[in-house]
Amino acid sequence: MTIALTDRTEMADNSELSSDEMFELLYGIVPEGYKGEIVGGVVHMAPQRGTHWEIIGDAFLQLKQHFGRRSRIMSDVRLDLPGEGNAFAPDLFKLSDDAEQDGKGRWRYQDVEFVLEVISRGTAGNDYGTKMAAYAAGGIPVYVIADPYTRLCHVHTLPKDGEYRAQLTLDFGDPIDLTDTVLGLTITTDAFPRD
Repeated sequence: MTIALTDRTEMADNSELSSDEMFELLYGIVPEGYKGEIVGGVVHMAPQRGTHWEIIGDAFLQLKQHFGRRSRIMSDVRLDLPGEGNAFAPDLFKLSDDAEQDGKGRWRYQDVEFVLEVISRGTAGNDYGTKMAAYAAGGIPVYVIADPYTRLCHVHTLPKDGEYRAQLTLDFGDPIDLTDTVLGLTITTDAFPRD
């Protein structure tokens, strides 16, 4: 389901809603069991599925095991990114050890080392399009898309000038070798469930 807030003519000053205002509205309307985020100024909601969470949980445990209990690994936490109206809630992201929150208590995209997005049918275009462009523009070193429908992982690295210069597609079951990246680890995918 997508909710587009487009015609704001009823507002006296005809101004656009800020990301903060949109998130306040979003918190009030997203039903339990759904994820909500703002992509390109449009509110998107998608149901959380068991398969979706199993992939996120598996990757989360591998990252925690490698980086330790005190590592900052977030799931569905707001992250503002470059571009108009981009306030995402990535499925999973890892922050650098020296990451600090900004003045509003939010994590800065400049401190993100890794993002994992798991495809949902209704919002897949965001993960492959607008979100990938925003992550690249933000210089996120590693962006992985896990697609339980095609049983593929798409690994994007080497962001430069707003795009990822290196892409690799792997089958579920193939290890994701990130030893030559800032992460310095391999993520196994053999337990990633399929939809």
